[in-house]
Amino acid sequence: MGKISKGILGGFSGTVGTVIGGSWKGIDYMRSQPARRTRRSSEAQLQQQAKFALAIKFVQTMAGLFMISFRNNAVRMTGTNNAQAYTLKNCITGVYPAYTIDYSRVLVSRGDLPNGGNPASAAQPAGIVRFSWVDNSGVGRALPTDKAILVVYCPADNAALYTTGSAARSALLDDMDASIFTGKQVETYLGFISEDGKEIAQSFYTGTLTVL
Repeated sequence: MGKISKGILGGFSGTVGTVIGGSWKGIDYMRSQPARRTRRSSEAQLQQQAKFALAIKFVQTMAGLFMISFRNNAVRMTGTNNAQAYTLKNCITGVYPAYTIDYSRVLVSRGDLPNGGNPASAAQPAGIVRFSWVDNSGVGRALPTDKAILVVYCPADNAALYTTGSAARSALLDDMDASIFTGKQVETYLGFISEDGKEIAQSFYTGTLTVL
């Protein structure tokens, strides 16, 4: 029930009929209650809702990374929202309701900085995932001081490990401790970010492997 505190012509708080009253930063406001949804969603709406939910579920595992790694392509939205939009548009496959993500099409970073040459990943003992690349400094704006972005994503756990700037491009390799996923299949990705954090490379998918 609504409560009038300033007389009949003043603001009020709560609900009166179909009107909701309140105050925000000292400003009284009124708005109508949202209409109750009485129509069932169409098949097309259900399909889009399922795709949207799948994209959100995946992207949230790396939200902190996407805020950085997709920000250069985000216009009037956060980097995470931009990654979600990209995933929704480009990476969902299958037939409703059995949608899945095509991990080979996923990007975990997006930009114009050149990535490392011949990117690869391999499982090492004790849960280590080793990423390697060729130092292609001098190609475009690539510099030996650019930092690697490493991502290991486990579909079974819907969980990810990532770095937002690891070994330098000149180091040629870097290791990630993925022992929490021992015995499970993971999807791996490699990107790069400039030392000042302003330029980002489009990531490479470095394949599926089983953590040892």
